[in-house]
Amino acid sequence: MFTRLALIITLAASAPAAEWFVAPDGSDRSPGTRAQPFASVRRAQAAATAGDSVILRGGTYRMEESMITRRDRMWAYVILLDKSGSPGKPIRYRAADGEKPVFDFSRVKPAGMRVHAFQVSGSHLHLEGIAVTGVQVTATGHTQSICFSNTGSHNRYERLSMHDGMAIGYYLSRGRDNLVLNCDAWNNHDPASGDRRGGNVDGFGGHPQQGDTGNVFRGCRAWFNADDGFDSISAGESVLFENCWAFHNGFSPDFTSLGDGNGFKAGGYGSTPAKRLPRKIPRHVVTRCLAVGNKSNGFYANHHPGGGDWIHNSALANRRSNYNFLCRDRQNQKDVPGAGHAIRNNLGYKTRTEVSNIDEAACEVAGNLFGSGLGDRDFLSLDTTALTAPRKPDGSLPDIPLMHPAPAGKIVDRGVRLDLPFTSRAPDPGAYEAPAAAAAP
Repeated sequence: MFTRLALIITLAASAPAAEWFVAPDGSDRSPGTRAQPFASVRRAQAAATAGDSVILRGGTYRMEESMITRRDRMWAYVILLDKSGSPGKPIRYRAADGEKPVFDFSRVKPAGMRVHAFQVSGSHLHLEGIAVTGVQVTATGHTQSICFSNTGSHNRYERLSMHDGMAIGYYLSRGRDNLVLNCDAWNNHDPASGDRRGGNVDGFGGHPQQGDTGNVFRGCRAWFNADDGFDSISAGESVLFENCWAFHNGFSPDFTSLGDGNGFKAGGYGSTPAKRLPRKIPRHVVTRCLAVGNKSNGFYANHHPGGGDWIHNSALANRRSNYNFLCRDRQNQKDVPGAGHAIRNNLGYKTRTEVSNIDEAACEVAGNLFGSGLGDRDFLSLDTTALTAPRKPDGSLPDIPLMHPAPAGKIVDRGVRLDLPFTSRAPDPGAYEAPAAAAAP
């Protein structure tokens, strides 16, 4: 009997993963096969178990208020992913190969509620290749809606697009070990609430609670979002921003001035009373990132009471400062020049103020090149039009020459050695290395 039971358990554990299909013209009364797909993600989630894949066929999924899964006080969760996979067996929600599923939420307007288009409270999930557009804001006070909201752990968000709506693109408020990879958020602006300038509409928000470690944004782009490109103002643990681009945030596509407009706002606690500060202030890491033409600062510490790590970043023509390291005093909330930062091998060019609010004696500063003595010829290109170029087939950022060091220019070999690869005698400041053949002899 025990042998038979063990065999049943073994067979169940080794059962092949299932594929469930969803299509705009499907039916939730169908079996969820390729030929007879479901109509809703909700129905597919009910069928899926750990290790399964939900395949989203291309086309437009027109969401309605009747499709809201749960209303909880001020929140309206339209698509609620609350079923978890398991370690090594995530539940995947992905676009069908070569197809583009677009979820249009422009008709979902519950009065006075915060719309969460995809609320992800489950863990061990993988979302890939999904586009969200048209998410609405109906409340008029201090509020926000969200395209993808995460409160789960061990989740992977890949090749997502969040655009042309009133909502934050991606927002993490809880959960650990989540990866946001090769995602784009653009042209998001809330003209309905508050001062109608979209002051809460960031491209990406990383705000984990204390204990929620290991959250990473990698290879993501944010542009023409009303507020900031990337924001960690409320983070209780450190967040890593790596190889991400932020450009033209704080503006509409016609360059009307909107919200704050920082590229990377990696810090917070500016108005938190001293007695409520965390015992351990999170230390964010921003590395190999690019900030171009944002309304305010390219890289901003945002009054953070502890330092951050700013390594190998490039900033071009941000309107206020390319780099602003403003901190606050832990005891009295008074703003002070930035202290405790590690600022290594960064590059800035073509703005009124390259670096502001820094106490260099209280920071680790080395290998940076901020404007002085540089000219246009020191770069392969300063053409920003390719920033929105299509991604590569694998979802990674396009290869463009913007802000790359020119052969034998003044940038090559001017950095300091870190535990990172480089192509010549010494690292080049900024997010990019000159090609090996172009390095100084």
